[in-house]
Amino acid sequence: MSPNDFGKNILAEQCQRININEFLRESKTKLKKSLLASNIETQGLSLTLTDSKTGFGGVRYWFSCPSCNRRVGVVYRHLLTGQLGCRLCLGLDYRKHRYKGMIEEKIR
Repeated sequence: MSPNDFGKNILAEQCQRININEFLRESKTKLKKSLLASNIETQGLSLTLTDSKTGFGGVRYWFSCPSCNRRVGVVYRHLLTGQLGCRLCLGLDYRKHRYKGMIEEKIR
């Protein structure tokens, strides 16, 4: 701005711009970084988060298994022992896998 511009309308391009989408994007990034740096306490369980890079330059977030430290999307608490871990550490199966092949044997 110069002294000769006094009294004229100020242009939007001359003002500082604060965009809600940029603000939210920056806030989400800061929140994710702070979550990664801390332990998460939920339902009486202490979990840590980790991240990995995707092929297109993005970031994917994971739980870190308390037993084996693998990156997993789901952590389970064992029904009988109360132990916390991934499906492989706890030796859990899905119902679909347990009965796989039983129907095929009856058809033959």
